[in-house]
Amino acid sequence: MIRFIVSRIVQGIIVIFAVITITFGLLKLSPTGPFQSERASTPEALQAKISYYGLDKPVYVQLWRYYTHYATFTFRESKTFQGRGVDEIIASGFPVSATVGGAALLIALSIGVPLGAFAALRPNTLEDRSSTFAATLGICTPSMVLGPLLAMLFGLKLRWFNASGWFDSSDWVLPALTLGIIYSAYIARLTRGSLRETLAQEFIRTARAKGASESSVVFFHAMKLASLPVLNFLGPAAAGLLTGSFIVETVFQLPGLGQFFIAASFNHDDELAIAISAFYAALIVSFNLLVDIIQAVLNPRIRLHA
Repeated sequence: MIRFIVSRIVQGIIVIFAVITITFGLLKLSPTGPFQSERASTPEALQAKISYYGLDKPVYVQLWRYYTHYATFTFRESKTFQGRGVDEIIASGFPVSATVGGAALLIALSIGVPLGAFAALRPNTLEDRSSTFAATLGICTPSMVLGPLLAMLFGLKLRWFNASGWFDSSDWVLPALTLGIIYSAYIARLTRGSLRETLAQEFIRTARAKGASESSVVFFHAMKLASLPVLNFLGPAAAGLLTGSFIVETVFQLPGLGQFFIAASFNHDDELAIAISAFYAALIVSFNLLVDIIQAVLNPRIRLHA
């Protein structure tokens, strides 16, 4: 187990630095520069900014600077939000994204798992087809459509919540519902398929033959194994939810990481865009490692290999 964890941590570090490299390369391919919009600045002032951020150095020198800074956890100042370090910006935006994402994850699990299990226990019935149709509809409905619909209904029509912004303690509800409903559809489909496959296995028939009740068979035997595909999905899904959905945060005007990343991309803010990408990669690596360990605990037949 220890060798497996150490190996995954090393692989995760390689992945994070690969993400830094790819993000850096994509930003360098952009036809615009970070200070082209500052037309009022004098050539001397622009040159001073370029020198300050090291943009007059060769590309490989700039990339190596990112490697050394992230290896030593030293972060530079954002080009877009001057006077603020990228670590400060992430620290201010992540709680908003995490609040919405954590609530969305709970909503997705509370809807998706029961809906998928309900459909799996009644195969080829009206309930199964209705649940499958609802899950398919959720998958096919993009957040850019569902979000404005919820904002219009509960924000503008009923006035239960604010349609946009981050002002009240309840402003997480609509964006969390938007993300939670969509992700619950994926979880429902995974739960249904996995539970139906598990219920057809030999050890389930053996448990029933020994006189185990149906509820015991489902909840204590089948669900433990059927939850593994859902856990696989939850690794990257949880990281994506906790770092914020760019579209949902834009629709509801939330000051989360998604908004900061969009601002960094439009303003060619290499420092902030790379920092958020590396932070997102670190979360995915961490959640995937956690999922692997949980899977091994739930299913002893899974062997952890370095």
